[in-house]
Amino acid sequence: MARTQGSHSEITGPRIRAAALKLFAEHGYAAVSMRQIAREVGVQAGALYNYTPDKQDLLFSLMKQHMDELLEACADRVKDGDATTRLHNFVDFHITFHMGRADEIFIAYMELRNLSPENFHTIETLRRAYEDVLEAILTAGLVEGVFDVPNPKVTTRAIIAMLTGITTWYRPDGALSPPEVSDLYWNMTRKSVGV
Repeated sequence: MARTQGSHSEITGPRIRAAALKLFAEHGYAAVSMRQIAREVGVQAGALYNYTPDKQDLLFSLMKQHMDELLEACADRVKDGDATTRLHNFVDFHITFHMGRADEIFIAYMELRNLSPENFHTIETLRRAYEDVLEAILTAGLVEGVFDVPNPKVTTRAIIAMLTGITTWYRPDGALSPPEVSDLYWNMTRKSVGV
């Protein structure tokens, strides 16, 4: 297969990542070959190795980019206000950030088992850092006396699982607008913490 005319790193690199994301989400990491990714992009299989050392590195880089973007975007949204305000902001952030990112979320959760031990440790550390943001908000709410949460760590995981579930059903052309979806999830979350 000939190299796509005009192909270079600024174009081909992102196209490889987009193709890998799509194929991993559709077929699963284990079922996708580098040859399939190359075919999707329109380059020879050997050309992929100019952009990534191997398929493992490609999976890891997709997951790490997602977690880095998530943590960076979240930090600004939840730093100010009392615990109730910060929790509301966290819920709204999580919902709006994840809308339209079903493939990224699927890979971030379902393909952890395919990471090497070292890569798994890195991604788990980033996931824990995100959970720590919510757990700190819940703990602050306990201290302020506004939340009724018997176990902040377990409640954190339950809330994140509930919020992340949006990727399984939300569609931009559906009956609910993003603000309406966010409001519904906020109502469920605040009730779950006793607000």
